[in-house]
Amino acid sequence: MKTYRPEEKDFSRKTYLVNASGKTLGRLATRIATLLIGKRKVYFAPDQMSGDQVVVINARNIYVTGQKRRQKIYKHYSGYPGGLKTYTFEELMDEKPEEIIIRAVSRMLPKNKLGREMLRRLRVYADDKHLHQAQKPIPIEV
Repeated sequence: MKTYRPEEKDFSRKTYLVNASGKTLGRLATRIATLLIGKRKVYFAPDQMSGDQVVVINARNIYVTGQKRRQKIYKHYSGYPGGLKTYTFEELMDEKPEEIIIRAVSRMLPKNKLGREMLRRLRVYADDKHLHQAQKPIPIEV
């Protein structure tokens, strides 16, 4: 018996449009990560790029529960002495609301070259305007 190995022609890739308005951050991020990985596809292979492209709009209207809006801290370290920068959820939401969703999804993807390639297929926009009308994105409810 021979194991079936899907090829590039077996993967039918689509573009999905996700509206993040009023959605909980963690639940939204898991659904987006599942679409990027392609786990719900018939021809899923964990070592191949089988996922779809995802466009997220209204990232500015994301919802978090509890006190996370004030207490959640994001860190960035440049590698140099004194290069640690910290931001609260509110500060990052004011400056770059797209970064919040990108960071949440990237931590749910594989930590290798394939995960970085999957993250390249994620597009996040703060408002409801996006540049991907030509791909005819399929709106889905998350």
